[in-house]
Amino acid sequence: MAQDGPRREPTAGLAAGAAAAAGQERKLRQGLGYWGLTAVGFSNILGSGWLFAAMYAAQTAGPASLVSWLAAGLLSALVALVMVELGATRPEGGGTARWPLYASGRLVGTVVSWSVLLSVGGTAAEITAIMQYASHYLPGLYNGSTLTAAGLGLALALSAVLSALNWFGVRLFARLNNAVSVFKVIMPIVTVAALLASGAHGSGRLTGHGGFAPYGWSACLSALSAGGIVYSVNGFQAPLDFSGEARDPRRTIPSSVLSGIAVSVLLYLGLQLAFLLAVPDRLLGQGWQGVDFDSPFGQLALLLNLHWLAALLYADAVVSPGGSAYVGVAIDARHTYALAKNGLLPRSVMQVDSRFGIPHRALALNLAVIVVFLLPFGGWQDIVAVMGDMYLLIYASSTVAAAVFRASTGERLAGWVPGLRWIAPIAFVVSGEFVYWSGWHDLRLALPLVLVGLPLFLVLRRDRTAAPLPAELRDGAWLVVYLAGLCLLSWLGGFKGSGRLPQPWDSAAVAVFSLAVFAWAVASGVRHQGRTHAAA
Repeated sequence: MAQDGPRREPTAGLAAGAAAAAGQERKLRQGLGYWGLTAVGFSNILGSGWLFAAMYAAQTAGPASLVSWLAAGLLSALVALVMVELGATRPEGGGTARWPLYASGRLVGTVVSWSVLLSVGGTAAEITAIMQYASHYLPGLYNGSTLTAAGLGLALALSAVLSALNWFGVRLFARLNNAVSVFKVIMPIVTVAALLASGAHGSGRLTGHGGFAPYGWSACLSALSAGGIVYSVNGFQAPLDFSGEARDPRRTIPSSVLSGIAVSVLLYLGLQLAFLLAVPDRLLGQGWQGVDFDSPFGQLALLLNLHWLAALLYADAVVSPGGSAYVGVAIDARHTYALAKNGLLPRSVMQVDSRFGIPHRALALNLAVIVVFLLPFGGWQDIVAVMGDMYLLIYASSTVAAAVFRASTGERLAGWVPGLRWIAPIAFVVSGEFVYWSGWHDLRLALPLVLVGLPLFLVLRRDRTAAPLPAELRDGAWLVVYLAGLCLLSWLGGFKGSGRLPQPWDSAAVAVFSLAVFAWAVASGVRHQGRTHAAA
């Protein structure tokens, strides 16, 4: 294999396509600067979440949902610090699908790649949100739980339009997204100001109707998933997936990611506070759990006789989720492109169009996957609860990758994030806790779906030059044990589980278990890296 020269592919089997992958990577246009990348991250975060999450979070935790947003913002920033270090060190299209493969081998790479493919459902959630709000004007689109035939047809047409807009290059994408992002900033600010000025109650609202935390402090943790908070704040990684198309990525990637998180969390806090203060007293007879709207802010504006605001909100219900879906289609295409490089899909899928610098085949396949996800799922909350777990598992594997690269001989990180040695394990634990807090009801659906990646790994081991199966299993066994352990702890624990392991000992057990798995994962990754460098 010496004739291949230096390469980034982690195994001999994948090295056969390294030259072709590098050639396609060079076709990607580096046309995104700080503002373009920040707009990508912000637009991906501020989508349908701001239209729904405030209500669902209030139903779950009451006024204490404000604490949930703060926690989600701080912890997301912690995970983001690890991921921006990776993005600055190894800028590459679809990087979040590539780094675990480089660091931990093909078993982890395949399972994470499968999770990335499943996370396309997030784009389907944005399109579903548009249909749910649009049903205010077109009642035949949504029947209260699922899309009707007419709604599905319109959703499919919208998916096709979003894919078409992504077809013509990253510069057009950036211009359109920048324009949409301006409107997406203005509307939440206008909504907060209007609700606080008209119909807002005093600060006593935050301590009445059962108190500040009417359902207990553990409900703040449950709200992270059940309230759609994790899904809403998620999306900060978007600039990382465009790192192969960024100008000066070591400077622009970190600042754009953290800027997107900060602006979005501030807006979400304002929206949550405005919702809590503006809900009429007559709707709180059964507490916060009794507050239920099909289109929360739109109907709340109508109750307060803010008809002009309601009209703007129903219009923005297309723009905000549409903008996030637009970014989501672009990101999913980069992920699909990266999955082809990983070997989960045929390498022909990663073909980049030389004229537009866009992986058109990946974009077309991505559209087909979105269509599949639109068919079986129900409403917005059903989709986002499962998708949040998918994203968090991808992030957890990225924190392992950062620690492995730091510990491996010959690997040099960009050095942008000080204290990565302790930030990486904390970020891994945080990701595991977020997954666990989503509750047994969601985990029993999400984690078995992820484990489908195991038989895929065996099927895709067609390459005779691949590392021996026992070695690959040793390298990636930590991920299988981690997923199985989280399932077991979730079933035993107090977050919609059996309660055999009560709070807070269940969260403590998840933290200890996650730290042990992290140490195992880093050791396995270092061993894998040593074998890979020796083979090169």
